[in-house]
Amino acid sequence: MYRGIAFIPARSGSKRLQDKNVKLLDGHPLLAYSINAAKKSGAFERVICATDSVAYAETARRYGAEVPALRPSSISDDTSTDIQWVDFMLREIQKSQALFDFFSILRPTSPFRSEKSIIEATELLLANKWADSVRAVEKCDEHPGKMWVIKNQLMMPLLPFEIDGVPWHSNQTSKLPEIYKQNASLEVAWVKTAMEQKSISGTKIIPFVTHEYEGFDINTHLDWLVAEKLLEAGLVKLPQVSC
Repeated sequence: MYRGIAFIPARSGSKRLQDKNVKLLDGHPLLAYSINAAKKSGAFERVICATDSVAYAETARRYGAEVPALRPSSISDDTSTDIQWVDFMLREIQKSQALFDFFSILRPTSPFRSEKSIIEATELLLANKWADSVRAVEKCDEHPGKMWVIKNQLMMPLLPFEIDGVPWHSNQTSKLPEIYKQNASLEVAWVKTAMEQKSISGTKIIPFVTHEYEGFDINTHLDWLVAEKLLEAGLVKLPQVSC
């Protein structure tokens, strides 16, 4: 029986959208939806909010998450990497002799991620023990094969590949290979990946393809307005929240 833990990262001090992690969306703070989705999925023994803020910690606890320790400010600014706080939280948890096999990162900025996806992504990792992690991706809306960089007044293709001698940028998009971009909705990895490789994903990464708005990420005022409009139009659903 594998033991899992969910991390809800909620750093304070966001600049583009101030206090986004506790900003109210449909009556509840953003982080509440990830906490409740994690708990209702049944995939984890514990759901932990990784925050540097006492106020955020109080909010997280009110919605059912644990906060065993606050993240140090030194690993909580806008240049800090995920592995820094993941390593810190795992070591804090291990101090109480609590050992887990895998962890998931469920970011508050992806409130439309479903419980079903959390379960499926977790099961995907457990069924493929050779992998280091599972990461959410979605198909690119705009193909990078049609993108350019400009240097010294000249432009060159971002991806200098060809099909039968024809550059990607001169091919029909339908002929180009499908390309996926990562989104922030979920990651699931073995604890040993973080502890031994010092990485939240490792090198053997299985894709978990999300669809529609599950990968929608709220980081700006425009993102917030779009999220509200999606809710008003009934195009998305939020996890039910109990407090």
